[in-house]
Amino acid sequence: MTPVLMVPGRGNSEPEHWQSIIEARLPGLSRVQQDDWTTPSIEIWSRNIDRAVRALDQRPLLVAHSFGCLAAAHAQITLGTPVGATLFVAPADPQRFGLPQWLFAEPLAQPGVLIASDNDPWLSLKKAQMLAAEWGVRCVNLGPAGHINVASGHGIWPLGKALIESMRRQLSNAEHRPNPQPPAFLELGHGAPWRRPVVPFR
Repeated sequence: MTPVLMVPGRGNSEPEHWQSIIEARLPGLSRVQQDDWTTPSIEIWSRNIDRAVRALDQRPLLVAHSFGCLAAAHAQITLGTPVGATLFVAPADPQRFGLPQWLFAEPLAQPGVLIASDNDPWLSLKKAQMLAAEWGVRCVNLGPAGHINVASGHGIWPLGKALIESMRRQLSNAEHRPNPQPPAFLELGHGAPWRRPVVPFR
């Protein structure tokens, strides 16, 4: 089974956060640990993600939130971190952390999905769509879902759990094919109540 690595944002997702709840409920999940959860460093966080990924026997699914999304993307862009795919949930705006946008303006080698909302105080929908386009990943707008955290009512998040299970299943299936190809994640959340149309890969 494809391993799953949770990549929290600043503060390390609290026990009531959907990342922590899903991590406790699904088998084979673990968390990337950071030395300092209160003062994120893109370089240090990226290296810790890279080390955690390379310590595994299989390419994992990264499930990142907020600043964790930026660190997960940066690890892949600058360190070539060998992931299977990434689920980016409510990325933070790089400028909120004094980081230039061009630092993240590179396509990722592996596929992914970016989940955004149209009233996220940490990143506008327009910038979320820009990040998705730069990374070459699918973008889904959940509508008025805030920062998709505890404060916005996303403690227990059934859709997030379904997305992780769907992406994990597709990665596992792809690994067992004779000539494995990265999945396009076209079957994400079958029957799920998407708030906005899905933007496909470019």
